[in-house]
Amino acid sequence: MGNKKLTTGLLALSLLVTSSMALAKTVFIASDVHPADYPTTAAVIHMGEKLSAQTDGRLAIKMFPNGQMGDEGATIEKARAGAIDILRVSMAPVGGILPEVSVFNMPFVFRDLDHLHHVLDGQVGEQLGQKVTDSNLGLVFLGWMDAGSRSLITKKPVNNLDDLKGVKIRLQNNPIGLDSFKAMGANPVVIPVGDVFASLQTGVIDAAENNEPTFDTENYVVAGTKYFDMTEHFMIPEVFVFSKKKWAKLSAEDQALILKLAKEAQAEERVLWAQYVEKSTRKLQEQGVQFIKVDKKPFIDATAPVREKYGKQFSALMQQIQETK
Repeated sequence: MGNKKLTTGLLALSLLVTSSMALAKTVFIASDVHPADYPTTAAVIHMGEKLSAQTDGRLAIKMFPNGQMGDEGATIEKARAGAIDILRVSMAPVGGILPEVSVFNMPFVFRDLDHLHHVLDGQVGEQLGQKVTDSNLGLVFLGWMDAGSRSLITKKPVNNLDDLKGVKIRLQNNPIGLDSFKAMGANPVVIPVGDVFASLQTGVIDAAENNEPTFDTENYVVAGTKYFDMTEHFMIPEVFVFSKKKWAKLSAEDQALILKLAKEAQAEERVLWAQYVEKSTRKLQEQGVQFIKVDKKPFIDATAPVREKYGKQFSALMQQIQETK
């Protein structure tokens, strides 16, 4: 009888311990507006797999892709409130609260992709990342993510600045972008992204501007655009963050592990992005799209007043970026 009671007691204790361990598991909610196989989303999913493996399942990440948690404006507010733990977000909503990062939104601030990475991996990227954490955004900076460079998507080739004169090109309703294309002689037209295909097809606009994957996935070739003119006028990185509300509850050891895995996710996303661009480029070329390498200097010179206008208050930071090798 005594042995039976002892066995029953041990079983109850075992169940209690098992239940406590299950309750101790923490699942971080991650969000992205992109699908699960998109580079930024895939990198975070892989980060979650590694986090679970390295904590024996104690910590995990649950990704909600495809904008399930809302658009970027909504998700950044949810992250600030603690309803979302991990988030990849574009620069615009961050720049609205932390103006310094807006220098990344200016035309031709980076010479090429290598320069962008050297800036982000160096003192400038570290300083701005710390400013994100120290600001009242309510977010902890984890890293930077690639979003490619934006070039011209046109019906006629643009080999030089003169070829862009008077071209009706779709732009977001962003003062820096609008001023940049006016400075380059184009006729910018503000159109919602969902209307770009029809506007190209009907001649409301002559051109758009974006990266290779967007050119591919939005089927702009079918709408009559056959040229990708490689101006690379904007190279705007994206921000990878963690909600401060949840971060403050983590141990120093768990924080250090998440930062380590986030750095690995940043590196992986760059590789995934490069592969994504290469795949899109091949598909576009197979559809007859011509990729035109342009002399960027005249475009850079034409937009100098835009950088002066919007970057004047951050002149030291702009200089630091330019001096980064």
